[in-house]
Amino acid sequence: MIIVLAFGLMFLLMALGLPIALSIGLPAIGLIVSPGVFPETVSLAALGQTVVQQLFSGVDSFDLLAVPLFMIAGSIMEVGGISRRLIDFCNSLVGWAPGGLAAAAIVASMIIAGISGSAAADTAAIGAVVIPAMIRQGYPPAFAAAVVAAGGSIGIIIPPSIPMVIFGFMTNISTSQLFAGGMLVGVLLGLSFLTVAVWVSWRNGYGERAPFAWSNVASTGRAAFWSLGAPVVVLGGILSGIVTVTEAAALAVFYALLVGTVINRELGWKDLPGLIVRSQIAAGGILFIIAMAKIFGWLIAMQQGARLLDVFVNSLSLPPTGLLLLVMGLLLIVGCVMETTAALLLLVPVLALLTPQMQVDPVQFGVLVVVNLAIGMLTPPVGICLFVSCGIAGVTLGQISRSVMPLVIVALFDLLIASLWPPLTMWLPTLFYR
Repeated sequence: MIIVLAFGLMFLLMALGLPIALSIGLPAIGLIVSPGVFPETVSLAALGQTVVQQLFSGVDSFDLLAVPLFMIAGSIMEVGGISRRLIDFCNSLVGWAPGGLAAAAIVASMIIAGISGSAAADTAAIGAVVIPAMIRQGYPPAFAAAVVAAGGSIGIIIPPSIPMVIFGFMTNISTSQLFAGGMLVGVLLGLSFLTVAVWVSWRNGYGERAPFAWSNVASTGRAAFWSLGAPVVVLGGILSGIVTVTEAAALAVFYALLVGTVINRELGWKDLPGLIVRSQIAAGGILFIIAMAKIFGWLIAMQQGARLLDVFVNSLSLPPTGLLLLVMGLLLIVGCVMETTAALLLLVPVLALLTPQMQVDPVQFGVLVVVNLAIGMLTPPVGICLFVSCGIAGVTLGQISRSVMPLVIVALFDLLIASLWPPLTMWLPTLFYR
């Protein structure tokens, strides 16, 4: 009863528009200190001390330092000229195809995904440059926004990935293995989005086609050389074991700062204070949600939530594949109506216990969870990538929702492949770490 009441109050507060962190934390704190929830021998002072301890332990992790650092790297990348040079280079490679600029936007998104770890930051970095250019070439604003949103969602699948950092922190699973597991899935999604963008553009006559020229590839490649080096440095350091994920995040900040200020010279030192403040406000919001979710999770654990879930799952008598697909469907629904970090923090501690019944490796399950939530970023009503693209393109959520549907459909197909074919997510972790 307490568990149902906690979730009911949380969704009610979210529906009323209360910030997500408070919607998660206030019902849990209120129920913890309410009479009758815990034995009378437990004093109110002890419960209050427990709440404070859970708040602190929720964010007391060296691994979570990667979150604010990746947020800073993404902000520097957005204003430091990195994204524009990458788009120019990608356009020189694929601009000859139908929908060449749309294809270039997705390829550039796949590259930038290897720097920031944030889908919203990647969407903003690419969208600010490519959406106006696509509209000038005759692409419908809604289609341009949908393509950029889809490319931005790859930002949390191709490593580094802030949601994977959070998943690893919550489950004690190697974040590096999660990163390796997301590589091939992210590439598959990128190629699928690229195929849809080119097909839709060809069918409707969108955009302009630029002739391919090696000289153009060489000139844009030279300009983007240092920008292309960022994902190599970050991912190479992580996958080789030279640096930890948090150290790689700090390395990403240093590299992006070096390229933006010294090499590209598009980022002034006077711009840094405001840039850091904006990025850390966003990072602080994520960490506050994590702290509040720790209290919520503790309450559910004290109310035997894991045992109740186990009893419920056993009563369904589903085969492992059926249970896996049921969990994937649940995550898709939750991703449509809940912010990514909140969904991770509320569902992962419970659903991760089902990996033995689903007969999936915990690393594979972690990647599948993140892919599910990435698709949720492309679906209304709370798809963050859609909102970022809408703001840049000046279109409504309804307009972009119609344009993004073909991209969501292929993403669902890719998710099904990743769910039913483990080598897609497990080959690289096994190769590098096992």
